[in-house]
Amino acid sequence: MAIHNKSHSNSALMSINKMNSNNIKRKTSIDYKIPEKTNCILINKDCLDLLQTLPDESVQLILIDPPYNLDLEVWDTYDNYIEWAAKWLDESYRVLSKNGNMVIFGGTQFLDARSGDLVEIIYHCRHNTMFRLVNTIIWYYKNGMSAHRYFANRHEEIIWLTKTDKYYFDLDSVRVKYSEKDLELALRDKRLNPDNVRKGKNPTNVWEIGRLNGNSLERVGHPTQKPLEIIRRLVKSLSYPDSIVLDFFAGSGTTGRVCIEEKRNCILCDNDKKSQDYFKKHISNMKETDLNKPFIMNDSLEDFFTEVNLRKN
Repeated sequence: MAIHNKSHSNSALMSINKMNSNNIKRKTSIDYKIPEKTNCILINKDCLDLLQTLPDESVQLILIDPPYNLDLEVWDTYDNYIEWAAKWLDESYRVLSKNGNMVIFGGTQFLDARSGDLVEIIYHCRHNTMFRLVNTIIWYYKNGMSAHRYFANRHEEIIWLTKTDKYYFDLDSVRVKYSEKDLELALRDKRLNPDNVRKGKNPTNVWEIGRLNGNSLERVGHPTQKPLEIIRRLVKSLSYPDSIVLDFFAGSGTTGRVCIEEKRNCILCDNDKKSQDYFKKHISNMKETDLNKPFIMNDSLEDFFTEVNLRKN
């Protein structure tokens, strides 16, 4: 049976388009100022110890790439993964703002009852928390390891959770430009808003972004470092300038670098002290680019929140 495209008669979409054309703010709109400097802090401690010290609803975006419990390193080994994950999920819900977002990288590498993956996390969130699942994003890459006993993996999943239906989302900041030919064709489609078409297309929930090669200039030494491009798309679309982004599995510190470049404040946490060296390399690399922005590196959470709150008052 054919399924008709009803996007042209979508009343919610039509309402949003009308509000945009009349410059009417939506319930998810945020007023913000772009700061001259942002604040950043990197703390070496267990993620739960950090989370328990953060104020309620103080964070706009939580962006994490947690251990997958694959026994690759000491930090990647847990006796009961979901029992451990449930603790930081509960704390994350508490510290997330009402219009905030949470993004979790992962996969479906379930092996036995003690292992963990995104399926387990989604099941737990659905049945034991008030989190809402907005999207599952597929990160597709062409470069990866070969395999002989199964089909070689070429993607990872990312889940996007929110606390309420009033979550912040800036699609315009991450739209993908049409080619000249495709733009011409899209402008002929009467179902599409021409203003949005000129801004670019929705990148969809399948993102083709290459993994970092061993000789990539972005590399800082961490074994599971994510590309700047994928972190940037998440930071730009799910947070706004001068808001607070939290990464409590900071690893290479990529989130921190992107936040500085995109004028967000960032709290980084990792129990591996090597994260300090990784982040210093990121800062060194950042200073060689046009995206280098001024920032303050705080020594304590108290100083961090004081600086950020003073700027907003």
